[in-house]
Amino acid sequence: MDIAVVPAQKATWADLQAIFGTRGEPARCQCQWFKITAAEWASVPPPERARRLHEQTNCGDESAAETSGLVAFADGEPAGWCAVEPRTVYPRLSTARVPWAGRDESRTDSGVWAVTCFVTRTGFRRRGVSRALVAAAVGFARDRGARALEGYPMVVRPGQEFSWGELYVGSRKIFEEAGFAEVSHPTPRRVVMRLDFA
Repeated sequence: MDIAVVPAQKATWADLQAIFGTRGEPARCQCQWFKITAAEWASVPPPERARRLHEQTNCGDESAAETSGLVAFADGEPAGWCAVEPRTVYPRLSTARVPWAGRDESRTDSGVWAVTCFVTRTGFRRRGVSRALVAAAVGFARDRGARALEGYPMVVRPGQEFSWGELYVGSRKIFEEAGFAEVSHPTPRRVVMRLDFA
């Protein structure tokens, strides 16, 4: 399968919505979980979350200077999404959700970017889409001035079952393959991975 990854403004909104689908967690969340505080979440319905995502991605506007993520195409079909932006645009990352023990940097350092979410379209899972997305996120963030890129994946063990609701952050293995190293291991199932750019 040939996988190509592009900044989201080079994809159409229809492409992105084909990836998110019309039901299930991706359709409900619209990649807003880290962008909306816990106190605000219930008051922002899915249609408004979708409107915000459309605005954040600038899908279909190739002249837009900014976007909030990447879109993967597999054999020309929209297949996956990855959110990647400065860590400071994610209110939930500035709270205790990301363990900070032993880290001496500021949570508000805009030079640190974060990969927060993956969505792989039904029919394209377990075919390398997330792996291609995290690899592309490295160059995407570095080219836009990031000095480091973080991810917050799950540790997946052989035979262990996970729901989509757990693996939307990706697996440790795909981050390791892209050159990330473990920063901390806050829970038995979650790690903080990071890649510092020279």
